[in-house]
Amino acid sequence: MRKAVLHLKKSDPVMRTIMDRIGPCRMEFGEPTFHSLAEAIIYQQLNGKAALTIFKRFAALAGEPLTPEGILQLTPEQMRSVGLSKQKSSYLLDMAERAHRGELDFSRLAEMSDDDVIEHLTQVKGVGVWTAHMFLMFTLRRPNVLPTGDFGVRMAMYKHYLDKSASKNGKRPVPKKGKPRARKIKLPTPEQMEKIAKSWEPYRSVACWYLWKSLDVKTVGR
Repeated sequence: MRKAVLHLKKSDPVMRTIMDRIGPCRMEFGEPTFHSLAEAIIYQQLNGKAALTIFKRFAALAGEPLTPEGILQLTPEQMRSVGLSKQKSSYLLDMAERAHRGELDFSRLAEMSDDDVIEHLTQVKGVGVWTAHMFLMFTLRRPNVLPTGDFGVRMAMYKHYLDKSASKNGKRPVPKKGKPRARKIKLPTPEQMEKIAKSWEPYRSVACWYLWKSLDVKTVGR
C-alpha cells in the first residue's frame, strides 16, 4: 500500500491533495467466495441498513456462510419472506445453480485476468460489470481496477478534475442577472475517465478509494 500511495502522490498533484486531506488508505477486503458475491447481490440498489437487515435474515435461513446448497434448499416463498424481491431471489438461485453445476468456480478466480473474471462473473443473472469491478477490487484485491460505471467515482472525477479545470481556464459561463440557473453537471465518459486515471496506473483501485472518500470525508476510518 505504501508503494501505491507514493506513486499516486508523485504522479498526480490533484490526487496528492485529496490523499493529504483524507489520510491513510484503509481499504477493507473480503474473501473471494460464493458468500461474498451473494452478499453483493443482496446489497444491490438498497441502502446499507435495509440491506444488512435482509442479509442477516437470509443468512439465518440459508446458513452462514452462504453456500449454493443452502440457497437451493429454500423455496421462493421462504426467500420472499426475508424481504428479497422476486427478481433478486431469481438472481441468487441462478448463481447457486451455476455454482452447483460447476459453471461458476471461485477457486479459479485468483488465476484469471481482470477481464476473464468479469466475463466469468457476469454470466450470473444480476451480476453486471459494476458488481464484477467491486469484486475485483474488494475481494480479489486487484490494484488497477477503474470502475467506469460507478457514479461516485464519476462524480468525484468531475468535482476534482473537470469542474476545477473549467474554472481555471475561464470556460465557465458568467451568470446573467436575475434568478440563478442550476449548473448542469456533465459527468465524465469512460474515455475521459481512462485519460484522467492514466497516471494512476498500476494503482487505480487505490485512487478510486480516495475518490469515494473525497465525497464524504466524515466516513473515513469507519
